[in-house]
Amino acid sequence: MIAEEVNLQCVEVILLTGVPKFLAYKVPLELNNNITIGSLVLVPLMNRRVLGIVVKKGTNQNIPVERIKCIHESLYPIPIMTAELVQVCLWIQSYYAAPMDSVIEAMVPAALRQGNKTKEIKYLTIETPLTPTDLEILKRKAPKQALIYEYLFLHQKPFLKSTLFQEFENSSSIIKILLEKKILKEISETQQRIVYDDILADAERIIHAPKQLTVEQECASNSIFKSIETQVFKVHLLHGVTGSGKTEVYLQSISKVLQTGGSVLFLVPEVALTPQTVGRLRTRLEAQGIQTIVWHSQLSAGERFDAWMSLARGQAHVVVGARSAVFAPLQNLKLIIVDEEHDPAFKQGEIPRYHGRDVAIYRAKLCNAVCILGSATPSLESLYNIKAKGYQLNELTKRVDDRELPLIHIVDMKPEVISAKQQVTLSRLLLQKLRDRFEAKEQSILFINRRGYSTRLLCLECNYVAQCEHCSVTLTYHRFDNQLKCHICGHTQKAPQRCPLCASQKIQFKGSGTQRVEDVVSQVIPTAKVVRMDSDTMSKKNLFREIFSDFRKGKIDILIGTQMIAKGLDFPNVTLVGLIDADISLHIQDFRACERTFQLVVQVSGRSGRGDRAGEVVIQTFMPHSAPIQFARRGDFQGFLEEELNLRREANYPPFRHIIRHIFRSKDQQKAAHFAEEWARFLNEHLGQKIEIRGPAPAPLEKIKDYYRYHLWCFMGNISKTLPEILKLRAQFPSNKDVIDVFDVDPVDMS
Repeated sequence: MIAEEVNLQCVEVILLTGVPKFLAYKVPLELNNNITIGSLVLVPLMNRRVLGIVVKKGTNQNIPVERIKCIHESLYPIPIMTAELVQVCLWIQSYYAAPMDSVIEAMVPAALRQGNKTKEIKYLTIETPLTPTDLEILKRKAPKQALIYEYLFLHQKPFLKSTLFQEFENSSSIIKILLEKKILKEISETQQRIVYDDILADAERIIHAPKQLTVEQECASNSIFKSIETQVFKVHLLHGVTGSGKTEVYLQSISKVLQTGGSVLFLVPEVALTPQTVGRLRTRLEAQGIQTIVWHSQLSAGERFDAWMSLARGQAHVVVGARSAVFAPLQNLKLIIVDEEHDPAFKQGEIPRYHGRDVAIYRAKLCNAVCILGSATPSLESLYNIKAKGYQLNELTKRVDDRELPLIHIVDMKPEVISAKQQVTLSRLLLQKLRDRFEAKEQSILFINRRGYSTRLLCLECNYVAQCEHCSVTLTYHRFDNQLKCHICGHTQKAPQRCPLCASQKIQFKGSGTQRVEDVVSQVIPTAKVVRMDSDTMSKKNLFREIFSDFRKGKIDILIGTQMIAKGLDFPNVTLVGLIDADISLHIQDFRACERTFQLVVQVSGRSGRGDRAGEVVIQTFMPHSAPIQFARRGDFQGFLEEELNLRREANYPPFRHIIRHIFRSKDQQKAAHFAEEWARFLNEHLGQKIEIRGPAPAPLEKIKDYYRYHLWCFMGNISKTLPEILKLRAQFPSNKDVIDVFDVDPVDMS
């Protein structure tokens, strides 16, 4: 007899141990009602018990029934993944060439994989009240028991068991006796750990009621409503200038879906944006009895577990979170919003290297849901898909309440440096405008995408530059602890007083980071409250929320920071934004360098003038005439789009073709180079007619954490058709234990 005859009692399971294929298992009768697609189960493998997820009911595998082993246990009474999430899992494994166990690890929180349980709080209360006579007898025979009884009797309500242990030392055994006598009883209460439900939450609840929509907002909302009503998969690209009210369109769409009983997934690129979005949603939805779940990387294991289980049970219908929230097990998912869809933070940097936006679109397709991609600066891929894949374009060209876009000043830093005859961090114009805003009791934001004090240490005698011994990058000077640090691998060393090569004392610290900017501003405006936000200062959980709360309340005058303050945030009293070293991204070896620079300038500029007062932006650059900066200054999105698409079309870069970046790394530089060259030759022999291969060459960051890196690019029209052929060839190509190679499909980071 084969397994086909017992299909109803068999399932196929993908194991979390790296076994690449599905294995068939029988479902014991006692587990029939607890096991379905998405269930987390404990199964036998050889002489071990391992975890797996049920991915299919029944099996077509030709296996003798006596060889099919039984599932031992279902860890939870409900499936931890929805049926479409199982399909998403399989798609990520296929499309991104990722090992299945790494995909499941990325999708399912460790707390669930470890079998965690819901947190329960235990209370004690009186079950059998004692008569005065019984109490007197208890006092004589067991005075400590009587003391605890009287204490609980006095409070007349269930008392926290852990607190009682603190009030009465060594009381565990005494309480146990009282429970056995049924004088006391224990009550358990499930406690859900709710994220952002604390004293900071009030400052984040900044929208209290639906606003009157502008004509453009109403047009966009109606277009999205129409798609929601048809209950057919559709992607809407909501292109709105900064401050045009994209969030209100999102909120209207969310309300529309919730009215029909659907669920909503809201993705943002940065953790720093999550509290503001959560505050807006909770303010709007709590009155309707709708619970909003928060999901991002900084949650505790307990918070992750509670959030996941409330979704899996169908108790919550709205999720707000960063990239990994795309895997939230929402029931009846009908709307996915990807805010700031262009942001590279949506791409996972480690295996599995999935793109959160693209996974969101695929998941929406599986659910027949609507997917809204929102941005003031949409990615070229999304714009291209308006024609290529039928995305619906909805535009918001004006700020709400007819507020003007900020006035942008471009400062050429070359004359500033020549005039000062030394390094200049802040231009004269920016310094003067900072003073003016401070005196007017208005707020300012300064953005620089580098942390630390100085970007490099240089010897003026021998031109020595301090570099990391483990990575191909210069060490950054951090003044507060006098350390040189590598921002790639974390290596640190004390800053030298003399040059390590020639012993000269003529060493200087060049370049600016957030610490230097903070230092300069504090010296120029000593009475201003200046706060810096970067990964060096944000080590304490929820500190970024405290800072944003203080900034909104006006307790901070000038906020200095990196990416986490560059986009999406809405502070009405900010009337000045300074962008320092705006051309940093233009020097990166990446075909998207111009697009990234344009997006950065527009996004950072958009933080200014979002309230009743007009805003200004000062952009400092050594390349003032570069196309992306000039297009951004004029707000000419269409002009930039046409020029950049023409350049991409000529080079046949994305969005006109797909790229697979194949990276080889080894501690032996020659082995990495040789293996990459041999593979490129082998691949070209077999697939040279179907794909274009460029490279191999050293990666821009040639060495990271002692590993030398080489890469090659494979250009093709269709990933799904071509990647399986590449993987088949890779399986035939001999491996080298000293060389690790990974595929990055649709890469975003080319370093």
